[in-house]
Amino acid sequence: MHAWLNEQGITSAGFSVALDGLKMSIARWTEPGDRLSTAIPGLSLFRRDAPTQPMTYLFERSICVVAQGVKQVLLGDDTYVHHSRQFLITSVDLPVVCRVLDASRESPYLSLLLTIDQREMALLMADNNLPPPRAQQSSRGMAIGDVTLPLLAAFQRLVDLLDEPKDIPILGPIIQREIVYRLLVGDQGAHLRQMALAGTQSRQIAQAIYWLKDNFNKPFRIEALADQVNMSASTFHHHFRTVTAMSPLQYQKWLRLNEARRLMFAERLDATTAALQVGYESPSQFSREYSRSFGAPPMRDIERLRDAASRSPTSSQ
Repeated sequence: MHAWLNEQGITSAGFSVALDGLKMSIARWTEPGDRLSTAIPGLSLFRRDAPTQPMTYLFERSICVVAQGVKQVLLGDDTYVHHSRQFLITSVDLPVVCRVLDASRESPYLSLLLTIDQREMALLMADNNLPPPRAQQSSRGMAIGDVTLPLLAAFQRLVDLLDEPKDIPILGPIIQREIVYRLLVGDQGAHLRQMALAGTQSRQIAQAIYWLKDNFNKPFRIEALADQVNMSASTFHHHFRTVTAMSPLQYQKWLRLNEARRLMFAERLDATTAALQVGYESPSQFSREYSRSFGAPPMRDIERLRDAASRSPTSSQ
């Protein structure tokens, strides 16, 4: 019986073998409920043995590959569900709600996350030998693409370097460069290039996001931030929402509330002190907005988080 061939002439059996190898590698390096920041810069491995509750994260520019299981990511009103034949790519820093949908002790959720090197991407884009991308393009800062066998093989070789720590400084950057190359010429390549190319509206929105991350505790005017990235206020507002699925003020509020949550949880600040530190002038407004975002008043939510942490100390993306 002939093996099924996809449009690239790659057998489905070959893909399955490669995927099984990546599953085994991630499982070998992780424990149940684990997030492992590896010795390879930018590479993290994840494992969950049961579905998770929704949790908020700030996804940086990265690619996530699921070797086993299913993950759901909510960006504004958009829902992204991806599995082992798809990757999730994030081209700007985006606030999301994330949960693992499919995982068990017998068949755990296994994935990896690799941050994308902006400098490496720019160098490859400047190379005249870089083939053109496929036509598909999205204006969102997040997209799902198809995992190819060459991309899967590159990730396998990257994870395999964990067995040879002395080779990481030399071979790690070479393999990561190959991964970025395969993304740039793949089905989300046009999307990535648009986000990285200087002078484009997507790149201008990315610059505004960097500013908001660095200055989230300061008040700002839409007109001033738009002017800073050389856009009109109306164009800026429209494209910011297109890329991030939220307004600039909603983005700032997300950053403030999640930093306040971290301060109360990790540094044990009280709610009023945390609110003032992240830029709120009214503790009561902070409490109202916090309750709407996290489903409970600040201190009750923090107690719930600490209780969950005592039972499951590590969460997964």
